[in-house]
Amino acid sequence: MNKYFIILWLCFSVLGTYAQPSEPFISRKDYIEMWKDEAVSQMVKYGVPASITLAQGMLESGNGNSALAKYANNHFGIKCHGWDGPGVYKDDDKKDECFRKYTDAFQSFEDHSKFLAHRGRYSSLFTLEITDYEGWAKGLRKAGYATNPKYAHMLIDLIESNGLYQYDRMEVVSVANEPIKEIEYADKKLMLPKVEATKHTVLSHYKTDYILAVKGDTYYKISKEFEMALWQLYSYNDCDDNTKILAGERIYLQPKRNKVASKTHLVKEGETLRSIAQLEGVKLKKLLKKNGITLATVLKEGQRIKLK
Repeated sequence: MNKYFIILWLCFSVLGTYAQPSEPFISRKDYIEMWKDEAVSQMVKYGVPASITLAQGMLESGNGNSALAKYANNHFGIKCHGWDGPGVYKDDDKKDECFRKYTDAFQSFEDHSKFLAHRGRYSSLFTLEITDYEGWAKGLRKAGYATNPKYAHMLIDLIESNGLYQYDRMEVVSVANEPIKEIEYADKKLMLPKVEATKHTVLSHYKTDYILAVKGDTYYKISKEFEMALWQLYSYNDCDDNTKILAGERIYLQPKRNKVASKTHLVKEGETLRSIAQLEGVKLKKLLKKNGITLATVLKEGQRIKLK
């Protein structure tokens, strides 16, 4: 008798499971259509090929169908290391590992770009051509982005079988307060900001080229004038897309130095660690390391900051 009731209970449990309404399933084609423009936008801002962003998103999130993507908006499986925001926990390489939780998926795409652009172990990837998706895929695996030995091959297969490489040759940018013009590109209408020509004089500080910003300058305008990627300017000037340019500020067109000839800098009223790094032509992270301080350190007028 007990055996009969157990079998009956199991039958009802199975039927109940299949009777639950299922969530919409996102196909690979739909995922690409949903996120290709954002991938291109991230490429223009940070220099990560759109094909790589899309392929990683598809692979890591199961085309947006994974629990991590649906309930944490995390499309790239990025864990909580160095993260101050909320997290979710699930078993991965270890039990109950913390993964970043985002307010929306756009934040996940932005964080993925910053994750690659701001970590030294991926810096060599940004010397590759934007269209070299094979080099990027192999470089990500070599740098330890994923533990699967077939990770690079899986990315390359996704890119080639879905034609994702086409998005590495496109530019879609939306810049606040910029007039928009429409152009034709690869049989598709795209919207690009209209940028007025500006002439800056290129100067040099410790053999590092820079310009002096004028009123109205933006990193986008400067990147177009000097035919540079936005990620390069952000990296060379220790900033991001939220950083405002001040008139008279030095904007470097090449990587700053790890150290300079001057031994110290005497802090003046109103100076910040970043403004000192810009003035002296020293990388901000090196400045912090040499002085054993953080960005949260409050500077005092007359304080000496080591430069070498």
